[in-house]
Amino acid sequence: MERSVTPRIVLIGAGNVATHLAKALAKSAEIVQVFSRNIDNAQALASTLPTASAIDNIDNIIDDADCYIISIKDDAIAPLLSKTKPNNALWVHTSGSVPATVFAKHACHYGVLYPLQTFTSSVPVDMSQVPFFIEGCTPEATDEIRKLAQLMSTHIYEADSDKRRMLHIAAVFACNYANHLWSIADDILQKANLPFSVLLPLIRATIDKAATISPSEGQTGPARRGDTHIIDSHIEMLPDKEAEIYRILADNIINKYNPSPK
Repeated sequence: MERSVTPRIVLIGAGNVATHLAKALAKSAEIVQVFSRNIDNAQALASTLPTASAIDNIDNIIDDADCYIISIKDDAIAPLLSKTKPNNALWVHTSGSVPATVFAKHACHYGVLYPLQTFTSSVPVDMSQVPFFIEGCTPEATDEIRKLAQLMSTHIYEADSDKRRMLHIAAVFACNYANHLWSIADDILQKANLPFSVLLPLIRATIDKAATISPSEGQTGPARRGDTHIIDSHIEMLPDKEAEIYRILADNIINKYNPSPK
């Protein structure tokens, strides 16, 4: 970034994403404030940073930082911006689905810094390996956001709001929904007094195969074979909600690989 040798950053948010960004940025930048509506959360994160103070009043956000990073729930971004004081600093949010234009009425120098990763505050992440997707309102803003991202990672890509929304949808399927299916699998295994760890070699092999060939080519299982007898027997063994999920996924796979003649 060009505004100062060591950029001064205000972090708006103190959740999972904000926590990992703060710890990575603190190595090369100065986090001067952490804002959260919950002062305990703001203090917990600020206490891990060398120079940050914690605040829970948006009116107390300083106006002379180089960059303001908003890392809060998607539907809270616009309402928060309506309460902030405009300035000439760089403003970015970290959402995959909110367009950069959410800043248009509140800032003149803005964009998006979207890290494509699943974050839990207590679980370490190697931020240098995290891909960042950036977007700026001008070439100059894009350049500053790129420099900000480079303080954390070397995997940086430009993606406009439309492309980033599609990326977010794909990430939800690949991460959030896949993890929910693992949670269902864990519940099933617990009923059989088996640990989730027995599935880990299978999960790792599936991921490796997807990377080596492709998810479509690597698909296996009863639905891929069109084995309706096995599918029906599995569904009979499941509670109603899990049976519904199983049926939806099985039907989708069958229709992709063994479509009915038209």
